[in-house]
Amino acid sequence: MEIQVRDNDINYAVKKLKRKLQQDGMFRELRNRRSYEKPSERKRRKQREAERRLRKKLRKMNANR
Repeated sequence: MEIQVRDNDINYAVKKLKRKLQQDGMFRELRNRRSYEKPSERKRRKQREAERRLRKKLRKMNANR
């Protein structure tokens, strides 16, 4: 990942970097890796995330109608 600094505007470059990391899910992954997650908890979390993605997809489909 590469962020270019233009006109010595470091604050803008940092803001862009944070936005890209957020979109990639890096912050979420770091938070999850801070402590051990049992396999059963991981399975439950992944199921919840899949349900959330499905609900979001359905909302978008209904909004486009």
